[in-house]
Amino acid sequence: MFDPDDLDTIREAKADWEADSYGPTVDRFGERKDVFTTDTGGQEVDPLYTPADVADLDYREDVGVPGEEPYTRGVYSTMYRGRLWTMRQYAGMGTAAETNERFNYLLDEGQTGLSMAFDLPTQMGYDSDAAMAAGEVGKSGVAIDTLRDMETVFDGIPLSEVSTSMTINAPAAILLAMYVAIGDQQGVDRSELRGTIQNDIMKEYIARNLYIYPPEPSMRLITDIFEFCAAETPKFNTISISGYHIREAGSTAAQEIAFTLGNGIEYVNAALDAGLDVDEFAPQLSFFFNAHNNIFEEVAKFRAARRMWAKIMEERFGAENPKSKQLKFHTQTGGSTLTAQQIDNNVVRVAYQALAAVLGGTQSLHTNGKDEALSLPTEKSVRTALRTQQILAHESGAADTIDPLAGSYYVEALTDDLEAEAFDILDEVDDRGGMLDAVKSQWVQGRIQDVAFDRQQEIEEGKRIIVGVNEYQVDEDPEVDLEEVTEEDERRQVDRLETVRAERDDEAVEAALAAVRETARGDDNLLPPIVDAVKAYASVGEISNALREEFGEYQPGM
Repeated sequence: MFDPDDLDTIREAKADWEADSYGPTVDRFGERKDVFTTDTGGQEVDPLYTPADVADLDYREDVGVPGEEPYTRGVYSTMYRGRLWTMRQYAGMGTAAETNERFNYLLDEGQTGLSMAFDLPTQMGYDSDAAMAAGEVGKSGVAIDTLRDMETVFDGIPLSEVSTSMTINAPAAILLAMYVAIGDQQGVDRSELRGTIQNDIMKEYIARNLYIYPPEPSMRLITDIFEFCAAETPKFNTISISGYHIREAGSTAAQEIAFTLGNGIEYVNAALDAGLDVDEFAPQLSFFFNAHNNIFEEVAKFRAARRMWAKIMEERFGAENPKSKQLKFHTQTGGSTLTAQQIDNNVVRVAYQALAAVLGGTQSLHTNGKDEALSLPTEKSVRTALRTQQILAHESGAADTIDPLAGSYYVEALTDDLEAEAFDILDEVDDRGGMLDAVKSQWVQGRIQDVAFDRQQEIEEGKRIIVGVNEYQVDEDPEVDLEEVTEEDERRQVDRLETVRAERDDEAVEAALAAVRETARGDDNLLPPIVDAVKAYASVGEISNALREEFGEYQPGM
């Protein structure tokens, strides 16, 4: 990029500056810290970056232009100049009726995509009347027991006009089947259904532990979804490979990239082993990343991840379709960065994190409500979170030019450093037999836990400042309006489930569940019998139990 003689001159000028100006000033007055690092300490930050720090950068090969390989600058040629990112506010409010009300409220306020949060029993494949569900119904999202609940959630919302993201993993096939069934009811051609299911079981083994089945049948469910959607719902993203929860568990930015792309590699391998063609299913893969507080590190992370995935898909898997190499991703601002103390500060944190996501080229974005460290967000806090995105889109100028931080010596150097570190981690994963083996041996989990422990120590020792927590505290107990899910809400949901069971055709349900079991024993695709089962109003728990009978349940370390 630069003439070698110019680089020598630049290096000499920096050395003179360090010796004559910077060094003596530091010797006399010191600096705020002995060492400056990025957010999780993964990268040391130099006091000054120059063209010499990106001397090896090849613009065409490493940076390029938007919409073309290596996709460092974005997967679409016009990015936000053509169409803004999809604004998705994550919502799931106790009951189906409350969720429908919140969805309609958000659509009225200008949201451009729906994002569904499910309660813990639904995520674990339990019905609301199961013993394991007691006290958890509707607490972390909406309770979905049968197709009747999904009908209520989407009452008055045409699926032909919205894109819906569903944060569901172990029972992803069942919730996808319900969405397909709603589309069939509404007369929407399956090829027109748009949205995403998270469907990322690997990160459950790594970070959240909301798994049901052992890895092998879980991977079969995922590849069956790939095959079904490629044929039936080509506009639906079949998986959202999630680094978000890996980062929430404590990882560094480089680990977030490496372990997320490592999971992606595992899913692609599983699909190829199942006989699928890479260029048939890979364009429907999508990713889900976190946005934390260090703006420059987050921007560099997104840019590095795009460049890495293009290389991985071409070099490892021989993908030829450009869409197979494009890393398209959703971003959510960092839930673990929100504080229960001085919750208004969270509005500022979320705004900076959203800015990082947009500068990094995200395809969709969820901004957290300020009160999410305490409860489900209120309508007021959700509106503020949505307004944060709208102000960013229409008033900040951040969406007016593509990849505006490209060419920054710091950002380009940080992008290179994160890519190199993430590839080194992936090499370690390969040495351990791939992500599945690395997860089974608890190596991945241990790496993340080490970082989380070190970070917590830094906070407790005051080496890492969290505003309002270990510095700048105030002595106050402000009144906060919190959303609550009551025991009465749980009782009503159980009553609703009992009503559906009383009204449905039991023989049809038993026949549908028998078909699910029989298909699970063989090699045929599981999605068609699951769609039939949900249309017969078999419940999430009943279908999950049918699969439990055939697949078993995963026990870590066994």
